[in-house]
Order: sequence, then C-alpha cells, then structure tokens
Amino acid sequence: MPPAVKSKKAVALPAKVPTARKSKFQADLAPSEDSMVRILKTELQMTSNTDFLTDALALLRWAVSERKRGHHIVSESSTGERKILLFPRLERVAPEVTLPHVDIQWTDKELESLAELASGQPADPTDALIRAMRK
Repeated sequence: MPPAVKSKKAVALPAKVPTARKSKFQADLAPSEDSMVRILKTELQMTSNTDFLTDALALLRWAVSERKRGHHIVSESSTGERKILLFPRLERVAPEVTLPHVDIQWTDKELESLAELASGQPADPTDALIRAMRK
C-alpha cells in the first residue's frame, strides 16, 4: 500500500493591520536657526527635540485654525498696545472674503471692448509664458 499523502490546504492568514509607528524627522538647519532652536529649548526648559517639535506643531496648528476662521492673531502689551501677527504663510489659509473689494465703474466702450476680448479666440501663449510654466 502506498504511503498516505497529506494534501496541504492553503490557510488564509489574517491580514496584518498596519500599526501606527513613530516617524523620524530630520531638518537641515542653518547655524543661526540651530542656535535659535537651542536657545528656545533652554528658555522653555525642554531637553528633547521631539518635545520642541510637538509644541511647535501644536502652536502652528492653532494659528492655522484661527486664520482659517478669519481671526487675527494679536499680541497685546500690558499698556494695551496691540500688534497683529503678519505671517505670509498663515495668510495663505485666511478666508478670501477678508480681501479688499474694489468697485470699477466701466464705461459702455470699455464693456464692449471687454466683451470682444472675452468672446474672441484665445491668444497663443508667448515663449516667456511657456518657459515660466515649465519651471
């Protein structure tokens, strides 16, 4: 009698659930920026870069949230003098409704000219525009 042969059945293994892992962060700072980080860590009595980055992210996240709502971030002195934080990157998330509005009084001739331009054939892009778009 031939020996019994066991057939192997493919057993489906449970799918691995990806676990959240800590990510590494490395920054190449200019010497002046590195010095600033070290001074701030000392002033705030922080010993780790992780703690520093975590707090910096929390502060920046709050600032972004405030600007998205259209709020201004203000520093007020003990005498009541106020300064508004002007940070160009934060202004990118500010609502556009805060932009100034300009009402232009068009003449009939200007409106006709605009209508003619808008309904005409689009102009071919210039070489300068093509180069700019490739960058």
